[in-house]
Amino acid sequence: MKKSVNLARGIVVFWLNLFHISLSESTIDLLAQIFRFGIVGVISTLIDFIFLYVFRDLCRLPLILSNTLAFCISVIYNYMASKTFVFNVDNSKDSRKVFIKFIIFSVIGLGISNILMEVFTNVINWYYLVAKVVATLIVMIFNFVTRKKFLE
Repeated sequence: MKKSVNLARGIVVFWLNLFHISLSESTIDLLAQIFRFGIVGVISTLIDFIFLYVFRDLCRLPLILSNTLAFCISVIYNYMASKTFVFNVDNSKDSRKVFIKFIIFSVIGLGISNILMEVFTNVINWYYLVAKVVATLIVMIFNFVTRKKFLE
């Protein structure tokens, strides 16, 4: 965790210095954490999209089932990576309770994602991968806020 924190912080500081922006240490730390969250999120999203494609187009499963299965696979990766690289996990908290909260909020995020997918594909008639991009961006904000609150 220490190396990923220092690397992310160094990247944030580099860009801030490049544009002559001065921020407090706590704000820099938060930006570095958001950067790490973004990296984990990009990898989780790739996992999600790859499995969505596999389940939907190769296995010919229904869209919502495909989206749910892909989401479940990506959320397992995301939990492990978030605990390891993104958040300063409060080890005094019961890890089972933390995991259950993580899963509950992930399921809420999945519900939001599925509703958005349904609306975007069946009401607005968007291509399902375009719908997935928009749904992912919306759910990403929800995920950061809830994970920060319950993992730290």
